[in-house]
Amino acid sequence: MIGTIANTIAIIIGSIIGSAAKRGLGQRYQDILFAAMGLAAVGIGINAVVVGMADSIYPVLFIASLAIGGVIGTGLDISGRFDKLVSKHSKQDSEGKNLSQGLSTAIMLFCFGTLSILGPINSALYGDETYLFTNATLDFVTSMVLASSFGIGIALAAVVLFCWQGAIFLLANQLAPLLTSQLMCEITIVGGFLILASGLGILKIKDIPTMNLLPALFVPPIWFAAISLASNFGLTF
Repeated sequence: MIGTIANTIAIIIGSIIGSAAKRGLGQRYQDILFAAMGLAAVGIGINAVVVGMADSIYPVLFIASLAIGGVIGTGLDISGRFDKLVSKHSKQDSEGKNLSQGLSTAIMLFCFGTLSILGPINSALYGDETYLFTNATLDFVTSMVLASSFGIGIALAAVVLFCWQGAIFLLANQLAPLLTSQLMCEITIVGGFLILASGLGILKIKDIPTMNLLPALFVPPIWFAAISLASNFGLTF
């Protein structure tokens, strides 16, 4: 858990620094940082998708995951509830909307990358904090850039990250047989698409309610669990 704590602190400190820097930046500089963050998210998302697809053994699973997850998320109105929650604690509706977009992007970037998933697993199973410390460094820089565009509210993503990585850490020993490289690959692909969608929203190319797509991340684990269960009965797919 040391790595997760370090990762959480890195995001909080980065958010404070970025928020302080924002006050001294003119609108032109804030706009270019905003665009840079959108481009970075698009690039990270595309890279995750391309790398993951090269190793995928179920090349259409991500399509089913996004479709099923999107339907479930829309039914639960995750995005709408999230926007209302953030807006309620913001001074203005426009500010709340911007912070909502920034927070959703931060959560995608911080929580659903390969390092953020494999890090707590390696920490729990092998006591290896390397992935988490590396992720903390990356998230420190990313949180500064995000906070310079969206404000100190980005620090709230640190709470989500702590709960996310903490849950993976606690469940790692019990779920170790299911946490195969193939499953991680499929989760990475879906996560890549979510990060890409966030980037497109920041760049105002396409406003995609990424929070409604979050349930898509749970489809690959359910699929692999079903495959494992079926194999116990001699069934193959």
